This record gives sequence, C-alpha cells and structure tokens, in this order.
Amino acid sequence: MATEYEKTSDGADNASAEKAQPAAYTVYDDAQSGSFDDVKVDVHTKIRDGLQRKMQQRHLQMIALAGTLGTGLFLGSGKAIQHAGPAGSLIAYCLIGSVVWGMIQSLAEMMCYAPISGGYIHYAERWLHPSAGFAVGWMQWYSGVISLPTEIVSASIIIGFWDIDPVINDIPRSHLIAYITVLAVVCCLINFFGVRWFGEAEFVFAIIKILLILGLIVAGLVVDLGGGPNHDRIGFRYWKNPGAFAPYPVDGSVGKFTGWFTTLLQAAFSFSGVESLAMACAEVQNPRHNVRKAARLLFYRILFFYVCGILIVGMLVPYNDPDLLNSTGDGAAASPFVIAFNRAGIKALPSIINAGVLSSAFSAADSGLYSTSRMLYGLALRGQAPRIFAKTLKNGLPVVALSFSTLFVLLSYMSLSDGAQTVLNWLSNLTSIATFICWCTICATFLRFKAGCEAHGISRKDSKYFYNRFQPLPAYWAIFWCVIVVLFNGYQVFIKGMWSTSDFFIAYINIPIVILLFVGHWVFTGRKRFPRASELDMYSNIPGPEVDVDPSPPTTKIGKFFRRVL
Repeated sequence: MATEYEKTSDGADNASAEKAQPAAYTVYDDAQSGSFDDVKVDVHTKIRDGLQRKMQQRHLQMIALAGTLGTGLFLGSGKAIQHAGPAGSLIAYCLIGSVVWGMIQSLAEMMCYAPISGGYIHYAERWLHPSAGFAVGWMQWYSGVISLPTEIVSASIIIGFWDIDPVINDIPRSHLIAYITVLAVVCCLINFFGVRWFGEAEFVFAIIKILLILGLIVAGLVVDLGGGPNHDRIGFRYWKNPGAFAPYPVDGSVGKFTGWFTTLLQAAFSFSGVESLAMACAEVQNPRHNVRKAARLLFYRILFFYVCGILIVGMLVPYNDPDLLNSTGDGAAASPFVIAFNRAGIKALPSIINAGVLSSAFSAADSGLYSTSRMLYGLALRGQAPRIFAKTLKNGLPVVALSFSTLFVLLSYMSLSDGAQTVLNWLSNLTSIATFICWCTICATFLRFKAGCEAHGISRKDSKYFYNRFQPLPAYWAIFWCVIVVLFNGYQVFIKGMWSTSDFFIAYINIPIVILLFVGHWVFTGRKRFPRASELDMYSNIPGPEVDVDPSPPTTKIGKFFRRVL
C-alpha cells in the first residue's frame, strides 16, 4: 500500500485526500508493497519501464568527464587551426564550450527532477510538445545509427596505421574486412552484455583518453618551452607569424571572420554526444546525486581538456604548416600533435596517439549504439515508436531496440565499395547539424519546464535537484548560438563561385526534416496546441526518494578512491 504526498510550494507535506494535482512523489511502505514498480508504468501507454539501475557512480562520472573526448580534439583540432588560426580556434572552442555548458545546465536540472527513460526526448515530449519529442527523437536516432558504421570504419582505418601494405600503399582489403568484423562484434557484445558491462568499458576508454590528452598537453607545453630534442623555444611565435587568425575560404578580414565561423562547426563536433548523458539517467544508481556531480564536472572538462588542448595546438603548429594542409586520413598522421612532435624530433608518439585515437573511435561507436537503442526504447515506451521496441529482458536490457539499432552496424561494409562509401559519407554528413537542433530543443524544453515548475508551485532550489541561479540566461545563450549556426552553417555556398548543390543540401536538409516530422506527427495526433504552463505534466512517473540511495557503496580501496575523486 502506498501513501501519497503532495509537495506544496513552501515545502510542506499535504496528506489531504482532495488534491488538485497527482502526487509529486509516492512514498511506499515496503512491508505492504514490496517494490516501487508502480511508478515504472507509463500513465499514458500503460507500458512498464523495464530498465534497471545498474550503472555505478564512477561509470557516469567518467562518461561525463571524457565520454566524448576523442577524435574531434585529437584530429579535428588540426582543421580548426587551419581554418581559423590559433586565436580564432581558441575563441571558437570557448564559445561552443559556453553553449555546451548552458545546454548541460538546462539538461541536468530536468534530469535531476525526472531521471527517467527517454532522456531529453521524453522531456521535449512532456514539457515542450509531444510532436517536438517525436521529431527530435527520430532525428537523433537516425543521426546516431548512421554515425555507427562511420565510427566502426574510422576505427578500422586507424588500425591500418600499423598495417599498410608497401606494395599497394594501403590497407589490404581482406584485413579491413577482418578489422570491421571484429570491431563490430565486440561493440555489439559489450552492449548485449548489459549496461554494467557498457559502463565498465566506457570507464576504461575514458581513463585511456584522459591519460592521453593529459600527456599531450604536458608534452606540448614542454616542447613549446624548448624542452624537446631540438631545444627550439616556440612560445607564441606562430601567433605573430603567420598570425593569430587565418582567412578561410576567402582572403582579408571577411575571410578571417568566416574562418572563425566555420570552426564553430568543427568545435561542435568535438563536443557532440555530450547530451547523450541523459540516456543513462534511467539506468544509473542514485541518479539525482550522480547527475549533479556529472554536470558540475563538465565545466572543468571544457576548461582543461578542450580549451587547454586547442591552446597548446595553436602554439605548436602554424595554420599554414604544409604538413597540416596536406594531412589526410583518420590516423595519427592527421593529428597536429604528431606534426609538432615530429618536428621537435620526438618520433615515438605517433603510435601512442594512434592507440588513443583508436580507443576514442571505438568508444564513440560503443556509446552510440547504447544511446540509439535507449532512444528507440524511450520512443516506444511513450507510444512514439512501435510497441515491440519497448520489450526488455529480465536484466533490464531493451533487447528489441538494441537488436534493431545493431543492424545498422552492417552498413560498415559499405566502405568496401567506392560508390557505397560515397553514399555512406553523404548520409553521415547529413547528421552534422542535428547536434545544434538537439541542443536548441533541450534548452527550449528547459524554459517550458521552468515555467511549469513556477505554475505548479514547485521549488527548483530543492537540495535534491540541480539548480543554477543564472538560469534562464544560459539557456537563452545556448539557443541564440544554436539558431545562428543552424541558419548560417552553409554560408560558403552563397559566396560567388562556390555554389554546390550537395553542400547546400547537406547544410540545410535537417531543417525541413525536423519540420516535416513535427508537422506530420502533429496532424496525425489531432493537431494538439502547445500546452500552457499550468497544464504541463510535472508529476506522473517521476521517481521518488526511493531511487536516491546508493545500493552498492564501494568496499575496496580502489573503489573508495574513485568515489572520493569522482
């Protein structure tokens, strides 16, 4: 038997039988009910949420700290320096970092209030508009499953760094097939073993990436100060010659501005996927406490890993470096760190960096499969995807959603055909701007969530939630820049002599796609209007204090160490 309580605006408990709204949470009597399953049944679809909280604190904290740290920084930073110069790249990364921070501050507050399946997709469906959740959910799922094969192929090519046939000067075809197969199988097995195995794998990958970027930053600083074998003290030499800002794709002051704007997209690629943290909040233990810690870690991650990383790269390599301009491929040779260390006379680092890049690419595929399966599961749980995808095993694994998402890994073999590879690259490029649309939707959803809390008399300052006193300014800041980038990301095609139909299509196709998804769902479901703040559902299926416990405190020394530092 459960006793229901309603949380009033002043925090008092009201046990009156006559309530204007459903209970804010439900406190259960274990002796009579024996479980907390009632809150797990969706009030609209009557489907039970079968996910289980088996992800530990250290898993979530390391995913938050280094989950998306990878090829975007190790390799993509070179393109950023080439297009915008050292100062332009630094400003671009700082700006996008502030956008990500604003988005995470918005997302974390909703995650702490409602740590439930579907993450930001369900938040949009609940607090913005049902059609918004449908549109963004399917767009993000499509983006995720298309990115899966590209990450598998990238990881396979990175392995080829150590397996180049001198006769053909490329990876043997049979070897590439083997690499793709092994990586795809391992990626799928990790996810099918369950969320705990996934958490452990991402924990290990995160440690590898953190150690690598720490080593690169320290080594880069040593080389910059003249500590390399050639004892050349670089300092900020390249900020003066050739300069702090690079012109791209045209010359002059206009080119320096457009070069900086182009780098905003490359910086966003480095941060993309950070929002997938919300997909884990339904499977992490003690979610409100752990989400609060993860959100606070993000600021230091942005400041140290990304800002310091791009600053060091900009000090080591000039934007007109011939090796940087001519670098191609997915391996370590394309990394500006390798270019700088080779010039300084340090020859052992390419293989080390390549190993780190390999772990990053594989981790991206691994976490991508996890996120897409939970997106599809969350859509099905709320009636926005076929009901079959909401089926789970006894251990909480969304087996049907995971199996269906896994099928798209087979597209990795398209890379073996030149024509099919072109199609795969084209499809994956369509997802490039989806990240900004997703971030914008998250922040817009938060604004409605905030209005709903105010209309229902819910205090957002409750100690068990995540609260940022600067809101809603961070949300508005993130929305502003997301809209700017979405609208103007294809500016190059409008420059005289640079028109490209395919580039225009890639830059803007996501806008009509998300509009068509929204309008189609809106028409099909009865053309529902946007709900007023007082009509927002702030109560149903919200986990109560029963989830705010740590069921498995660490007992080993290493476990206690990670508990203290994470």
